[in-house]
Amino acid sequence: MTEQEPDLSPSSDRLFGTADSALPAPNRGEPELVVTASPDAAAHEAAERIAAALIAAVERRGRVDFCTTGGNAPIPIYRLLAHAPLVDKIPWSQVHVWWGDDRFVPRGHPESNVTALDDVLLGGAGSTGGAPLPTANIHPFPTDRALAEFRDTRWCAAQYAEELCAQVPMVDGNWPGFDLIFVGVGDDGHVLSCFPESPALASMAWTMGIPAPSHIGPHLPRVTINPRLLEAAPVLVVTWGAGKAEALGHVFGEVRDERRWPVQRTRRPGAIWIVDEEAAAQIPANLRG
Repeated sequence: MTEQEPDLSPSSDRLFGTADSALPAPNRGEPELVVTASPDAAAHEAAERIAAALIAAVERRGRVDFCTTGGNAPIPIYRLLAHAPLVDKIPWSQVHVWWGDDRFVPRGHPESNVTALDDVLLGGAGSTGGAPLPTANIHPFPTDRALAEFRDTRWCAAQYAEELCAQVPMVDGNWPGFDLIFVGVGDDGHVLSCFPESPALASMAWTMGIPAPSHIGPHLPRVTINPRLLEAAPVLVVTWGAGKAEALGHVFGEVRDERRWPVQRTRRPGAIWIVDEEAAAQIPANLRG
């Protein structure tokens, strides 16, 4: 599968990173791999680790910039974070939430990556439960504004890069450095909205517009951060289910080729993978501990 050229969105050099940095080498070495007995156990392990990372970052610098994801993986994790005991431990007023990618649809749309956070972590409209995360601390891609003003994915991604520049600390190589990036795994091995053989893998732009993929649904245009940001921050990869086993077998196999399996960028020291037994079925036994 090949993908059309992405929209390399930011027009300013200050919104591009460089390859000349001391960031961890992608697809080298091995991550911490945690294999749990069930999806429920994986969600609990992930929620505990996310809560600990949020608390630690606030203690260290008074604020945490957490980059989350879409798909099914966040839903049970958000549910755990939104209820005791974790909800009472996290200093929500200092938590800022960002997204690694999104579909080019309005917030609240069933295919929006923001919808799960609104409905589950925040408890949904009229709910008395949920995490007390301030509205000002929620930073989605500006898809609503882009669509209302008849803008395209390139404009939407560029606006997000400007917001990142204003709020997220820079690390070596002029890349925004989140305190934690949480991602899932596509059935085809994609990560964020960077699909196999995507030209986005060679870009230095912080953010990009991505054409609608034809090989995997939903067939909607996307906006995404650069996968190089996965080297600029601690990364938590979470997935489960037999449907992910083949992809994980390739990702943790002998062949290292991030163009075929972009999520291999997170196969490195400093990344944590949490998967259940079914998803881990084709991972070599020597890597499973």
